[in-house]
Amino acid sequence: MKKYDYFISSRWRNRDHVLSLAKKLREKGFAVYCFIEEKYNPGTIREDPEEVMARFESRQNWYTDPFVKRIFKRDLDGLRASKFIIVLLPGGKSTHIEAGIGYGLGKKLILIGDQKETESLYLIFSEVYKTSEDFLENLD
Repeated sequence: MKKYDYFISSRWRNRDHVLSLAKKLREKGFAVYCFIEEKYNPGTIREDPEEVMARFESRQNWYTDPFVKRIFKRDLDGLRASKFIIVLLPGGKSTHIEAGIGYGLGKKLILIGDQKETESLYLIFSEVYKTSEDFLENLD
């Protein structure tokens, strides 16, 4: 199994921000798991994020769907194989579940984004940054 420094978790609708952060981390020499780039999404990287998510969210029998199961396995493997989990806000349900799994696996969690409300469970994050740029500057 390939090893990663960072696993980026966010919403598909946040695609451009996710891809930008992944690119910048790789330019600094880090290995990055980026769910948007995975092979189970051929061609969708250039499509409108809203259309991609509308198709995905409308799947019937999602619990037994082989495509959904393949995504689940790839993302879970990526979580296990990563040292750090980045939650890039805004995040959806899956983003928050991935953060919980990462925490349970003993991974270091990093939150990037403007969290306006108090959320006690966000104390699982060991680092918090307002922007990706703030985070990247702290890597140097």
